[in-house]
Amino acid sequence: MDRKEQNIEGIRCMIGEINEKQVVVARTGVGKVNAAMTTMLLIEHFRPSEVIFTGVAGGINPDLLLGDIVIAAKTAQHDLGRLTSSGLKNRSAKNPIDGQRNPIFFSAGARLLKAAEVASRRTTFQPFQVPQGERFPRITKGIVVTGDVFVASEAKRRTLREHLQADAVEMEGAAVAQICWQQRVPCLAVRSISDSANADARQDFKKYYKIAAQNSAALVVNIVKQLHVEETLKVNETVGHENDPRPNAQDTPSEKYTPNA
Repeated sequence: MDRKEQNIEGIRCMIGEINEKQVVVARTGVGKVNAAMTTMLLIEHFRPSEVIFTGVAGGINPDLLLGDIVIAAKTAQHDLGRLTSSGLKNRSAKNPIDGQRNPIFFSAGARLLKAAEVASRRTTFQPFQVPQGERFPRITKGIVVTGDVFVASEAKRRTLREHLQADAVEMEGAAVAQICWQQRVPCLAVRSISDSANADARQDFKKYYKIAAQNSAALVVNIVKQLHVEETLKVNETVGHENDPRPNAQDTPSEKYTPNA
């Protein structure tokens, strides 16, 4: 892949192609503010048709194991809302563009979600060496929640599961999703489980984050390839209709045409 580097307000962006589809790749940095800033800069300068955010996360759903990957059907900020003596009540922020309140949960772009499901079946993942032995990632759709804290607490883990039905927790995804929502750009978050967001989280993160990130990135590459395949098929279908000599061929009932004997 030919690529070039461009610096946008201090953010290093790599510009190139994956399977003939133009892409721009950048690191957001840690936390919601950094993620939102980077996302807005890329949208403003490159006008992407879609945004995919990837990385690692802590597992919240007890059915998820180290190495599993969550395709985020929805994202939410778990630390945004109203805090009282009875606890935190999650609430969304208002969109400064139109004054309307954002949703608490941001839904993934439908086309991106579909492409991710197809790509997950075509991606070769690296195995995880865990105490129970070698295992390959399982891929699931779910809810990823975001906050400006690294969660390493069993109590917080239970709260996120009970209150938000979270499957995984991280520190950037919903901030990216909010910017994309407000800018009307379809978005998808893909997160690989590097730890279980419990007392062992920091230790597990240090041990597994590299391979978790590599597997997540491998899936994203195949999502981009799948998007290109779908676009190519759509173009070919359109060209086929345009070249069809029959009037209004795409709308004409097939029974009006008799095949040659």
